[in-house]
Amino acid sequence: MKILFTGFDPFGGEALNPSYEALKLLPETIAGAEVVRVEISTTFQRGGEELLAAVERHQPSWVFCVGQAGGRFGVMPEFVAINYRDARIPDNDGFQPIGEAVVAGGENAYFTAMPVKRMVQRMREAGIPASVSYTAGTYVCNDVFYRLLHHIHTRQPKLIGGFIHVPYADEQAAKLTSPAPSLSLAAIARALQIAAETAVAFRTDLTEAGGEIH
Repeated sequence: MKILFTGFDPFGGEALNPSYEALKLLPETIAGAEVVRVEISTTFQRGGEELLAAVERHQPSWVFCVGQAGGRFGVMPEFVAINYRDARIPDNDGFQPIGEAVVAGGENAYFTAMPVKRMVQRMREAGIPASVSYTAGTYVCNDVFYRLLHHIHTRQPKLIGGFIHVPYADEQAAKLTSPAPSLSLAAIARALQIAAETAVAFRTDLTEAGGEIH
């Protein structure tokens, strides 16, 4: 068994991206499964292609795409990916799509099969701030997430895939002119390990409420 983790390269002028740096701290195996780490590009075109190439090459049972969401509080497993690109800033290739589909003719949205509520529960029990997110945005993170779930629904229905947003690393937040929430890379890595352990152990999610009212 293999668990594939992907993280992005730095973007937006940052010197590092915690989504990939935290992966370096993960153990070599989680819940008996080999851990594979791949860095992908923060670009609309190459990011998704690199992800799917990694899926083809490694043939994992679970895929966790991880991305930076500066300004968010805590670790946030994503529930839904939408078929929409609307970039506030250009990607690392200088491309800035506005109002475009991720996959022409694809479903409007896909929901992850990951037990995201269970993940959040276990992260909180470990003392890590976490919550379920119901929007992955409209930038490269959502783009990669949607392409993963589209691949699963159209080509590999037995593959389990999801996306987790993480906040700034402490060293990033320390350089900002305005305060922003952050976590240590060690805490982010621990949260990702908990997410993977939960996904291996459970195929169904909690039925308790976990949504937002606004």
